[in-house]
Amino acid sequence: MSGAVTIMPIKYSRRLTGRKRTAQANRHLGFMLAFVAGATNAGGFLAVHQYTSHMTGIVSSMADHLALGAYREYLTGFGALLSFIAGSACTAIMVNYARSRKMHSEYALPLLLEAALLLCFGVLGNKLSEIAGLFVPLTVMLLSFIMGLQNAVITKLSRSEIRTTHITGLVTDIGIELGKLVYWSAPGSNHLPKVFANRDRLQVLISLAVLFFTGGVIGVWGFKLVGYIATVPLALLLVAMASVPAVDDFVVFTRRRTRWRK
Repeated sequence: MSGAVTIMPIKYSRRLTGRKRTAQANRHLGFMLAFVAGATNAGGFLAVHQYTSHMTGIVSSMADHLALGAYREYLTGFGALLSFIAGSACTAIMVNYARSRKMHSEYALPLLLEAALLLCFGVLGNKLSEIAGLFVPLTVMLLSFIMGLQNAVITKLSRSEIRTTHITGLVTDIGIELGKLVYWSAPGSNHLPKVFANRDRLQVLISLAVLFFTGGVIGVWGFKLVGYIATVPLALLLVAMASVPAVDDFVVFTRRRTRWRK
């Protein structure tokens, strides 16, 4: 833990995942989570030959497999869909539970759970891969749960302004802002509202997409180099981001218990 704190200063970690939010903190957290999601998604593809954050593709493949009578593959996709939903629901439960008790770690807790799941997958991946017939469905469901968990965190804290586990919406928004940027108002249209691109938002969107891509490259490289254990650094990064608010809650809880005993 001391190494993680050294890498990520305490005050910065508290701003990054703490209860009090700022636009800058939301963006910085979004950047880091986009990198983690890209690495996890691409590395997971090498493990099971399926992407686990792209629900549009998964639902489409479910329809294909059902129509073609490939019921096993259909059930794998259905399990991934339910797992993604379950991950999102889990985040909502954890955030609302912590919020009702005014905990500092309302957004940190789901990230710590994500870190624990990634750590387990990295450490146990080789052994799990020996379970014939179950490894692929279980891995797809686990990684889909993780992606749902993470996407719900950044969605809730940014009020749906930032997504990190898929870039379809990001690319769409980039196109919209680029269209505004190059739009030229025709002569005689002065009575109409002027169209202006949000350059700041455009920069954020492009950064998120680039970091997702960069994470994917590094995730594949890491998986090819060291295998499943490549997810361990990602888990440690999440711990570094989310541990300080959790420690703050632990300190508050300890102080309250001490007062009660007195």
